[in-house]
Amino acid sequence: MNWLGAEMTEQFTRMDESTQEQWQHIILTTLEAQPRVADHVLFMLGALEGITDGFAINQLQHGLQTAARAEAAGAEDQWVVASLCHDIGKLISVPNHPRIAAEILRPYVDTEVAEVIAAHQDFQGKHYFAHVGLDPNAREAHRHQPWFALAERFADEWDQNSFDPAGPTPPLAHFEPRVREIFSTPRTL
Repeated sequence: MNWLGAEMTEQFTRMDESTQEQWQHIILTTLEAQPRVADHVLFMLGALEGITDGFAINQLQHGLQTAARAEAAGAEDQWVVASLCHDIGKLISVPNHPRIAAEILRPYVDTEVAEVIAAHQDFQGKHYFAHVGLDPNAREAHRHQPWFALAERFADEWDQNSFDPAGPTPPLAHFEPRVREIFSTPRTL
């Protein structure tokens, strides 16, 4: 804000003509606006309620069930939130949804968590890829990764079995505090 109380905006039209002071103001303003990230993630999760794509439950319910399984298993909050958000990319692109979700999560979670989410389709494929003409052993391409066992646990214990209309489905509000906490501070800019 300037002395009149109006929001200051930086007036450069080219980044190569910007100043350090302008960038300090932009970074400070961005950090002050960080709570909007959780607001947007929660909005996107709510929008998954409208996507069923032939499953017995919608994609919000699926995420809630996956997160509930992670929570029941005693997983860390970042895993619970990643489980909730793992299919958030389906709002934009079903074929590319794992990478979209991983990139939304990446600045806020450990690298291994983002990598598991990015590869989760290959791991989940063990349970259905043969039905659609794909390689059910696609996960083997990731065997050398240090997070391989974590991805197996995510896919086999939490994700692939969370499509039950009668399954444990807490409301989104149950996970909201964790979503707000995880997305409150980026680990990287």
